[in-house]
Amino acid sequence: MLDYTTLKTTAKDATRHLTGSACALGLALGVAATGVVPAAVAADYPDHAIEFIVPWSPGGGSDALMRIISNAADDHIGQPMPVINMPGVSGTVGLEALAESEPDGYTVGQIHEGLMAANATGLTQLNWDDFVPIASLASSPQYLVVNADSDWNTFEEFAEYAESHPGDIRIGTTLGGIPHVHSAMIEDAIDADFRYVGFEGTGARIRALVGGHIDAAIGDVSSSLEFVKNGDLRFLAVGTQERVERTPEVPTFKELGYDNLNLTINRGIIAPKGIAEDKIETLANGLEAMSEDPAFIERVNRVGAEVDFMGPDAYASYLSGVDATVKRLSGKLAR
Repeated sequence: MLDYTTLKTTAKDATRHLTGSACALGLALGVAATGVVPAAVAADYPDHAIEFIVPWSPGGGSDALMRIISNAADDHIGQPMPVINMPGVSGTVGLEALAESEPDGYTVGQIHEGLMAANATGLTQLNWDDFVPIASLASSPQYLVVNADSDWNTFEEFAEYAESHPGDIRIGTTLGGIPHVHSAMIEDAIDADFRYVGFEGTGARIRALVGGHIDAAIGDVSSSLEFVKNGDLRFLAVGTQERVERTPEVPTFKELGYDNLNLTINRGIIAPKGIAEDKIETLANGLEAMSEDPAFIERVNRVGAEVDFMGPDAYASYLSGVDATVKRLSGKLAR
């Protein structure tokens, strides 16, 4: 699928430049004659700060990554993007506020796959296509994690036990959230039947796993790697296409034969419906430039995530695919 940047050929750039020059000359002559500058034409976008709604509490994974984007916005978009935290009801309170905002390009928000899960479980009527996808920048690889005292040293051993002992494995998730979806994807792939135990966040379920209160969980580098290094937990597999540099010994589900187990959390930026195409392009181009900035990449890596840019079309296609998977597994999410 073509990205915005691939649509800009040298010929089109040259045409746009010449057209823009002609318009600028015409505007200058008009101003000289009338002394009036039409505001819509004179104003460059963006010409003031863009409010950035993050529908989660300060200090969480989404908040940390979005603040990295916020801090880099001035350099790559040309205006600040101050974070406005609007937590509540699995991220849906802030998204409702975003949906009601003016589509003028001066209010954007953040989503991840959890919105589709919240929609499928009836938590919200909103879904990804109630907004305009701008770009996705950060991807957090998700791991199947077990207690190091368990008998499962490999994913194959875990899958064999799960299939022959339906209902025995207690897996910690955020009920109705994307960790629940990821757990259901594994359950479906290996023909198992898990017993779900709900926790409010990743940190809570990982602590429960360390304490032996559950048997497995979905975790990430930031929540689990130190426990793995200390010998408390064990990574069995990761849901990326290739092995993660920080955990090179952990196999991917794909190399284990599960091509459809793509377990990542992609945090992206969306806008209210009705935003002008040129503003979408301006934001997407700025965010793509941000994704190529070595300092930005280093900051994202430092919090356990990877930079994985998707432009408007690619991100819309990705969200549509996730939505189809979530809907297919919605029966498991209702348990």
